[in-house]
Amino acid sequence: MRSNTIPAVGLCTALLFLGCSQDRHRDQQNAARTGTAATAADERPAPFDKGPVKIALVQYSGAGDYFQQWTAGARQQAEAVGFSMQLYDARADDARQAADMKTAIESRVAGIIVDHGRSSTMCPLINQATDAGIAVVVYDVKVVDCASKAIETAQNDADLATLVLTQMAKDIGDGVPVGYVNPFVIAPLERRDVVWKKFVADHKWDQQFAVGTFSHAVAADNAQLAARALKSHPGVKAVFAPYDELTKGTVTAIEQNKLSSKVAAYGIDISDADIELMTKKDSPWKATATTDPGAVGAAVTRTLALQLAGQLGSRQVVFPGILVTQSFLLQEQIKNMDDLRAKLPELNLANVASAAWIR
Repeated sequence: MRSNTIPAVGLCTALLFLGCSQDRHRDQQNAARTGTAATAADERPAPFDKGPVKIALVQYSGAGDYFQQWTAGARQQAEAVGFSMQLYDARADDARQAADMKTAIESRVAGIIVDHGRSSTMCPLINQATDAGIAVVVYDVKVVDCASKAIETAQNDADLATLVLTQMAKDIGDGVPVGYVNPFVIAPLERRDVVWKKFVADHKWDQQFAVGTFSHAVAADNAQLAARALKSHPGVKAVFAPYDELTKGTVTAIEQNKLSSKVAAYGIDISDADIELMTKKDSPWKATATTDPGAVGAAVTRTLALQLAGQLGSRQVVFPGILVTQSFLLQEQIKNMDDLRAKLPELNLANVASAAWIR
């Protein structure tokens, strides 16, 4: 690929401190590619051979461009595979997500997808579901130690953070003042924080501030926090905000303080709105590491289908990501996600958690 676009697995050899293993990730993905190639597309296995299969999608929050794309991908794949999906959105409310999960369990669905959430809240309910014979696939919820019967899916958060922070280090160098926007409340943000701490130490960055909140208006709420932090720490050269709604808030804060020529922003995830922000004149958003959210939502849904059919073959499925820089977007004249998918076919996850009978 072009030098501006780095496959996530390409960094593994150099990043032993993360325990990153290309072979391990390939094994996890290959395990999720079911060995049912001999199954004809029109020979659906049980329970899909008897009409629509009832499932639920229980989300911590569906707000923001990333989650909207993710949910659209999940719903489109659900329709294609033969699911009847009931959607619940807790709007970043723990108690509401717990209530939604209880409702889903009581509705006697065959399977549940849990999209984000706090382990302490969701694990007891996930165990209740699996004990009742309901298949549960989680996305970006830490359940290995507390809900072992659930299937865990996730982006490769260590690689995503490493990709974009490597670019940040290349751009700003060592020993400079930096800022950080991270509310830590969901599993991927905690995993990305581990990598951030390592980069801060290795590059002797001077972290001037750490702010962050997770709400149903993440970008707007974090824009206010980041704006105040930047005013109080005028020497900051770059800010890492490891989720695109956080990055959008950070970009707004930088622009409000008229610091676009002095402070760079680095994020994770991408959308049409993100691409527009990154490519506009004098944008401080220099790079992001990402998967295709729609492709991930679809792959998580296929994972549940394979689990219900008894064809998954793995307890964990990991989705690799890539680096996308502002300069790459400008050079390739990329305006939206369709343009990006055309230029970067590695964003397509159609071969992850797939089978001949799944359209």
